[in-house]
Amino acid sequence: MKKKTLFIMTMAAGLIVFSSCASKKDLENCRLENRELTTNYQDAKEQLAASRARVTSLEEQLEAQKKAYIALQRSLDQSLTNSSQNNISIEKLVDQINESNQYIRHLVEVKSKSDSLNMVLQNNLLRSLSNDEKKEVDVQVLKGVVYISLADNMLYKSGSYEINERASVTLSKIAKIIMDYKDYDVLIEGNTDDVPISRQNIRNNWDLSCLRASSVVQALINDYGVDPKRLTAGGRGEFNPLTSNSTELGRQRNRRTQIIITPKLDQFMDLIDHAPDGE
Repeated sequence: MKKKTLFIMTMAAGLIVFSSCASKKDLENCRLENRELTTNYQDAKEQLAASRARVTSLEEQLEAQKKAYIALQRSLDQSLTNSSQNNISIEKLVDQINESNQYIRHLVEVKSKSDSLNMVLQNNLLRSLSNDEKKEVDVQVLKGVVYISLADNMLYKSGSYEINERASVTLSKIAKIIMDYKDYDVLIEGNTDDVPISRQNIRNNWDLSCLRASSVVQALINDYGVDPKRLTAGGRGEFNPLTSNSTELGRQRNRRTQIIITPKLDQFMDLIDHAPDGE
């Protein structure tokens, strides 16, 4: 009888231990799933914000074209009214309208070509990144500009502007994209959180953000052969945050370096030179 009782007690204790282990495992699985869902949710929010910005940009362009069309129509009506006084022929007005329409079509074609190139650039870079790199590198196209945002803990040693060894593989992939698209200029922009820094030869976050941007520029030049004439280094300190600095996660997102790739300014100046002359 005692052996039977001892056996039952042993089995009960085993079930309790097993149940406890199972509960801990379930709890850990729930935590991992929660972290993954939180990350996916944040990514979805950022993609939604980028899409909204794109929609806003397109709406602004459409509104500008509507205003230009209305202004042109008013000009035509006014010219027709005063044609006898100003000796302006209908044929000349039609020529001006056709020239303006041709210029607008040219602008639309240039913009479409630029947007297509930007999307190809973005896709080429994303395909070259590993899954681990994609967690720390964010690539977006907003209003005709390619933004590559890199987390500070991937690029730099803690509290420093020196680039660590882990960043070399990712920077080499970005450098290849930059060199493949030679008609683009590149701005390297450092950003920090709002936590004050006090280190030797670094007065504040302005200094730190500029030094970090300069380190990336010099790595692209010295290690990967990017033409220095295409590069600009700048720092914005703590004054260009993505989100609030009130939490550690927010401060982590704000500490970043952005590589901003844009069409060269002289291409836009060429468009201005080819604009139709007003009468």
